[in-house]
Amino acid sequence: MGTDHDESLRVRPPKTTAVGIPGVRHAMTYALAEMGLRRSVTTLRSINQVDGFDCPGCAWPDPASGERSHAEFCENGAKAAAWEATTARVDRDFFARHSVQELRSLSDHELEGSGRLTEPMYLASGADHYAPISWDDAIELTSRHLKAMPSPDRAAFYTSGRASNEAAFLYQLLARRLGTNNLPDCSNMCHESSGTALTETIGIGKGVVSLRDITDDAELIVIVGQNPGTNHPRMLSALETAKRRGARIVTINPLPEAGLTRFKNPQTFRGVLGSGTVLADRFIPVRLSGDLALFTGVNKSLLEREERGHTPILDREFIAQYCDGFEDACAGWRDASWSNIEELSGIARADIEAFVDDVVAARSVVVCWAMGITQHRDAVATIREIVNFLLLRGNIGRPGAGPSPIRGHSNVQGDRTMGIWEKMPDAFLDRLAEEFSFDPPRAHGYDTVDTIRAMRDGDIDVFVALGGNFVAATPDTEVTVAAMARLALSVHVATKLNRSHLHHGREALLLPCLGRSERDVQESGEQFVTVEDSMSMVHASRGRLEPGSPELLSEVAIICELGRALFGDDMGWRAMRADYGVIRGHISRVVEGFDDFANRVDEPGGFVLPRGPHDGRVFRTSTGKARFTHNPVDAPEVPPGHLLLQTMRSHDQFNTTVYGLDDRYRGITGGRRVVFVNGDDLAERSLVEGDVVDLVSVWRGEERRLSGLRCVAYPTPRGCAATYFPEANVLVPLESTAHGSNTPTSKSIVVRLEPH
Repeated sequence: MGTDHDESLRVRPPKTTAVGIPGVRHAMTYALAEMGLRRSVTTLRSINQVDGFDCPGCAWPDPASGERSHAEFCENGAKAAAWEATTARVDRDFFARHSVQELRSLSDHELEGSGRLTEPMYLASGADHYAPISWDDAIELTSRHLKAMPSPDRAAFYTSGRASNEAAFLYQLLARRLGTNNLPDCSNMCHESSGTALTETIGIGKGVVSLRDITDDAELIVIVGQNPGTNHPRMLSALETAKRRGARIVTINPLPEAGLTRFKNPQTFRGVLGSGTVLADRFIPVRLSGDLALFTGVNKSLLEREERGHTPILDREFIAQYCDGFEDACAGWRDASWSNIEELSGIARADIEAFVDDVVAARSVVVCWAMGITQHRDAVATIREIVNFLLLRGNIGRPGAGPSPIRGHSNVQGDRTMGIWEKMPDAFLDRLAEEFSFDPPRAHGYDTVDTIRAMRDGDIDVFVALGGNFVAATPDTEVTVAAMARLALSVHVATKLNRSHLHHGREALLLPCLGRSERDVQESGEQFVTVEDSMSMVHASRGRLEPGSPELLSEVAIICELGRALFGDDMGWRAMRADYGVIRGHISRVVEGFDDFANRVDEPGGFVLPRGPHDGRVFRTSTGKARFTHNPVDAPEVPPGHLLLQTMRSHDQFNTTVYGLDDRYRGITGGRRVVFVNGDDLAERSLVEGDVVDLVSVWRGEERRLSGLRCVAYPTPRGCAATYFPEANVLVPLESTAHGSNTPTSKSIVVRLEPH
């Protein structure tokens, strides 16, 4: 795998202020370099507007129609749009000049910086270079391989979070019409733990909070395992609004992040010329994997205060009417020892009690989290404990309260709603069967980790990816690369060249598609698609730019043409390609909550899907009630001399896409090969800042190595460390996954530092 050049790497003190004029300057510099002035203006004024296109970056919700800024985007949103709308091109001449082996030596930053794919490309068995292929031949080749399989379960259909609702619905239909539920997706690697825990406890696998709950009603907002300043920057504006009306904000994270320290909103006078807004009232530097212990301590304290009887603490009426499992959970809290809670969380009891003071003083509480919670061994138990925390004081089903997992990629939540899941419930499959007159498979398929295992073991012949960067995003990179090589055919529907396209099956196809920002014209005229944000709002997205190449097809068109090649026109593939309204008609009859889809999507700003716990305290769990759970306090064992490592994004990055080599909020410029370690942990190992080390992960007698990282002394708790993914994914064992969700444990990797 290629590495970034880091001869110019520089380390400075981390920032304590986010955005402001520097954020605007960086965004505009990047946009102009990628798109030029005219294209930049056209693109940026359309992002997240009612008549424009949904940002291809994160899934943060938009303000209501009429309340949006003319610049309704953040620095990283501008970069995401410019990355897609770049004028650089990767054409047939590029592939003729560069062999696959040569391209593998480039860094991820260099690969994706090469530009947009312009036409279908084919890598023949034994070939060194991709070569052009017609669309008809590419579709026929894919169809031939799929038809030749001895079983439909020898295919896997991967989805990234960027696909539209319409494309995702068709994609799952294609896979199930073929006869398989092998539908791995990026949710398996990020918020699967959230869906697992929330479905069990409140009966819905996603958050139940609206944007107005945060901006208008919440009295306490708890942000845990999340870095909004980099990963969801527009969230900072919502938090500023909440803070200015009097809300209190507590942030829980192993690393202090500039975005929650002080926010300088570039669209306000205070943000441009003033001192900005201090967002976090309290910062709790929890140890990695210590969140379960921390929330257990909070809940234990709430119970103890209630039982001391000075004032009512718990919402007993809510608990009695809407919940079950309360007494078992209470027994667990009574048995939990404060010494164990303090040791595993890294937080003193006095500091936990101070946080509980904030909780007791607030009538309504929202808890937001992201992958800093979901990618741990005990992630599901931790999220169940967060739900316990909310249930204790009735903080679900009233304004300004509830759980809010913040999704990291535009429409990753919508993809799941549309059926991109290896174990969709029978009710969905029944409606799909009735709508399309076929019998969908019922046996559960492979998730992402199980897909890699199946490829490794020779049980998958054809791998089709609708977007994404599978090899770079998944764990255990060397195992994944070897697994890909065992495929007969790998097919990637993509906008730009990435690492996954260079680690392939015996044959490989690159199928270039339209980007979110580009006009999509089909037989019936110009089309639009829809997406769902982190808070269950569904709205339209209309591209405004001319396509980057006349050879590009939409994702919908590619899926429909493959469907026709495989099955004829049995599902009406031709009509669905010609008019996306036909797809939305099918969705309205198959997907719960999409009744009258065609009319409701015309509402400015879209419409909200049903959220039973939020709308009427309806909990579709196994008992019909919200469920308290007992979650024994635990954390991974870290041997002497080792640290617990988390992978994370830099500020100049979105998921696996690296826009540049700076992480200016953390003080890093000119490179990415760094490891952030507490200064005392460095000294204990006779290391100082600037020393170069190898990271060696340890798992059940196996070792994995990432070489040549520069040590950075950083204010993280003792025993913890952090470095950037996707480079560090090589350290994440394929078999190390969260209990209950099978999500890779990218935030709790046992490592040691070795001098390089």
